[in-house]
Amino acid sequence: MRVPLVLARQARVGFAFGRPAIWSRFSSTAAPTSPAHELTESDYLRLNRQRNIGISAHIDSGKTTLTERILYYTGRIREIHEVRITIQSAATYCDWDATNPITNEKEKYAVNIIDTPGHVDFTIEVERALRVLDGAILVLCAVSGVQSQTITVDRQMKRYAVPRLSFINKMDRPGANPWRIIQQIRQKLRITAAAVQVPIGAEADLEGVVDIVRMKAIYNRGMKGIEIFETDEIPESVMPLVKEKRTELIDQVSEVDDQLAELYLMDAPISNEDLVAAIRRATISRKFTPVFMGSAVKNTAVQPLLDGVCAYLPTPAEARVEAHDTNLPADAPPLPLSPASAAPLVGLAFKLEEGRFGQLTYMRVYQGTLRKGNMIFNARTGKKVKVPRLVRMHSNEMEDVNEIGPGEICAMFGVECSSGDTFTDGSTSLSMTKMFVPDPVISLSIKPNGIETPNFSRALNRFQKEDPTFRVHVDSESKETIISGMGELHLDIYVERMKREYNVECVTGRPQVAYRETITERSEFNFTHKKQTGGQGKDVEFFNQVVSGNIPTNFIPACEKGFHEALEKGTLSGNSVGGVRLVLSDGAHHAVDSSELAFRMAMIGAFREAFVEAQPIILEPIMTVEVVAPVEFQSVVIGSLTARRGTITDSEVREDEFTVTAEVSLNAMFGYSNHLRGGTQGKGEFSMEYKSHQPVLQNIQKEMEAAYRKTMGMKEKK
Repeated sequence: MRVPLVLARQARVGFAFGRPAIWSRFSSTAAPTSPAHELTESDYLRLNRQRNIGISAHIDSGKTTLTERILYYTGRIREIHEVRITIQSAATYCDWDATNPITNEKEKYAVNIIDTPGHVDFTIEVERALRVLDGAILVLCAVSGVQSQTITVDRQMKRYAVPRLSFINKMDRPGANPWRIIQQIRQKLRITAAAVQVPIGAEADLEGVVDIVRMKAIYNRGMKGIEIFETDEIPESVMPLVKEKRTELIDQVSEVDDQLAELYLMDAPISNEDLVAAIRRATISRKFTPVFMGSAVKNTAVQPLLDGVCAYLPTPAEARVEAHDTNLPADAPPLPLSPASAAPLVGLAFKLEEGRFGQLTYMRVYQGTLRKGNMIFNARTGKKVKVPRLVRMHSNEMEDVNEIGPGEICAMFGVECSSGDTFTDGSTSLSMTKMFVPDPVISLSIKPNGIETPNFSRALNRFQKEDPTFRVHVDSESKETIISGMGELHLDIYVERMKREYNVECVTGRPQVAYRETITERSEFNFTHKKQTGGQGKDVEFFNQVVSGNIPTNFIPACEKGFHEALEKGTLSGNSVGGVRLVLSDGAHHAVDSSELAFRMAMIGAFREAFVEAQPIILEPIMTVEVVAPVEFQSVVIGSLTARRGTITDSEVREDEFTVTAEVSLNAMFGYSNHLRGGTQGKGEFSMEYKSHQPVLQNIQKEMEAAYRKTMGMKEKK
């Protein structure tokens, strides 16, 4: 039967690019006033001695070693072990007797530390950590300096408005040059930076550091550097450098702090108290980063870094945190939260783990008090749940507690939820906003090796709840289960976890790159639907400009649904379509035969017809690749990247090693790690992160189109 339906006689298809909205912890817009919850004196006393910090860096910068030394010096672990790659961010609570930089007296602080992975495949772990922290330590290698993942971490810190200290690690390595690294921080990370310490000795002869704020020499003594020896006697060999760097520190801070600038310009004497207060103000306002230095592996100058955390990073009361009222419209300004114990409870579940006693949910309490045995409400689902057990995490050990106050991080057992859920006590309608989740860049087909058991789907569901960047779907045509993630290592870890934790051995197919399709020209169409037959793309827009009434308003949603359905599979390679705007300007309907299905099918047919006329192309993900290797392998590395059609964007040669940055297609990077190891005698290493989608070469597009047509032809024969 023919359905007389003409859709969009003058409809237009054209480009429309958009970006996902990124949430900022400290909104610049004026927030509406919320019911004020005054902080009591006990709240101030507790919060002033509380710090929530993260430790982030490029892979292999020594941040996990640094975390282990911190735990050792704070008494949380008894032995120092060999450290390997960190994948999950380990949350740890510890106490530290910090030296006040003004009075030189000891003060006790409570510190929550989250160590995060540097590998780019686990970027979501860094996002999760920074989402709930008040400050961070950015660790840099004294030789390699600012690297690709350092820039990624810097971008994440700026997204969540997290103040940071910088720690130049590995000062004992040959070629260590902290002044070159500080210059890189200023130029590449675009933040004012200056050293607050000067090293005593260099490379293998590193003995200690000079605190140029307090003008004291600091040495580590005793077993594994556990004792700190301070003296006013600064070695003569470094005194000229100390004076120069103290002048530079005052100069740099005065550029970003008005109060210190006033003293500086008036040639007034600047006391330690003035300098410490100015560094703290500039650090918390994210205009400045004080730079510490030392060597974690040689147990040098780690304790002064902890003192710096307590002196310069903000308390939970100084970090402005906002939430949305779910009773108000979605575009309503956010409301500020108050870290008062007596305020209504607002907490964020930022990480899930499968522990020995069930699901372990890491929670940051922003407002109010979380008590064991109390009922809490999930703001997303509306479900009420009892808190059966509250613990503080000490690396791999736990300490049971009865209550957790605002500004603290804890873990709960037996609470079912998803990562990013907000919990309240039911007396408030506030909800924290979601964190930024990057799109996956690689996919694998996966199936159990043998008969499928319930554990297969149970494991996949669990991993999706734990990790927002891990996605699972079933291909509608091949009926295969497809897992998607941030890289080969990311997916390999989950396949291994399925075998280890759920006893499900799996077989994976060849990695599938997340190609997309788009158009390069505008196209107009006039389409008639003559028969009835039985994920939305990226950066797409649907505009309804029908004013004639030729398409009844109740059929417009069906047209939009058909448009989004057509975007799920392009006609070139079967990948999703993005970068498209469709304007529906006119049409026609039949009083009897028109239906929602007819309009939906008409839109699908119209889009496919117009898509072919709009000069469609296939896009592939392009990665920013950074390779570090000894200088003698420079030609080998550059040759291997150009052989993969990579574009070299930057290179830097240091004394005995070099760094090269290139933009390479993800599809060309499969197997590169083995190739790099072979070509550099195992001495080269690389990291990569997603940059953008770019058009594939014409010959590759033709091959992909031919392969897709062949696949579709075989399915039609069946």
